[in-house]
Amino acid sequence: MLRLNINDETSKLKAVILGAAISNGLTPTADEAYDPKSLEHILAGTYPSEEDMMLEMEAFNQVFNKYNVTVFRPEIIENYNQIFTRDIGFVIGDVFVKSNILPERVHEFEAIQYIIDQINPAKVVIPPEEVHIEGGDVMLWKDYIFIGTYKGSDYKDYITARTNVEGVQFIKDLFPNKIVKEFDLIKSKIEARDNALHLDCCFQPVGENKAIIYKRGFREEADYLFLVNLFGEDNLFHITRKERYNMNSNVFSIDTNVVVSEKKFTRLNKWLKKNEFIVEKIPYAQIAKQEGLLRCSTLPLIRS
Repeated sequence: MLRLNINDETSKLKAVILGAAISNGLTPTADEAYDPKSLEHILAGTYPSEEDMMLEMEAFNQVFNKYNVTVFRPEIIENYNQIFTRDIGFVIGDVFVKSNILPERVHEFEAIQYIIDQINPAKVVIPPEEVHIEGGDVMLWKDYIFIGTYKGSDYKDYITARTNVEGVQFIKDLFPNKIVKEFDLIKSKIEARDNALHLDCCFQPVGENKAIIYKRGFREEADYLFLVNLFGEDNLFHITRKERYNMNSNVFSIDTNVVVSEKKFTRLNKWLKKNEFIVEKIPYAQIAKQEGLLRCSTLPLIRS
């Protein structure tokens, strides 16, 4: 049995599910795009190739091997995108929560069922159909569970709105001893530079007391100021609109002092090193064209 244990975003990683780019399928049509950044690259003819994405994911896998992390991979479904495992589920404490994802992506969960079968069934939670929540919107920080959501009355009109208020309430009810804080995120169907697909597209803690943040990712300034007050201005790295578009907030922590980052994130990587982080730099710019990066590609199962 897998003994799940996830209580934060940065403790030493022991086991993770890493997505897969093998047999990723043909380039989607514009009508099949799940997000505006993918749409942008589909229309421009710059959508990433399977070969390039496989190379990037293998570079990520090699970093996990370097740090002796147990890596699980999805079973391969032919001609199907299985890169972003963060979307399909998440762990809080010793509980695995299955995400209610877009209907077109339901088979992604089936591909990790062999892993779920290694978890105590009493610790696997399947939310009711009306509860929408994806792992990219869920973060653990000390006594908090941070959740990205979209509170607009037009929620159902946005394919980029992945976690609803019912999802927030579900987590509040499931973990009554935690402080659940939701953040209302900006959404766009057509402009990737103004779309925070998930919370980790505009914010993420690193280390023991620091975080990466994009102020304009939040619809309400009060949500942004909450994080400024919680972490302290001096502990925040503020990214620009272009850096957010390139997914600078979507790095991934292997330990409190080890961060995996895209090799071209020059300003962020310099700040991380200045703050005594070990920065494992890898290429991931092709996968980023689908509006996801390193955190999006992972589903952590065990941290120490």
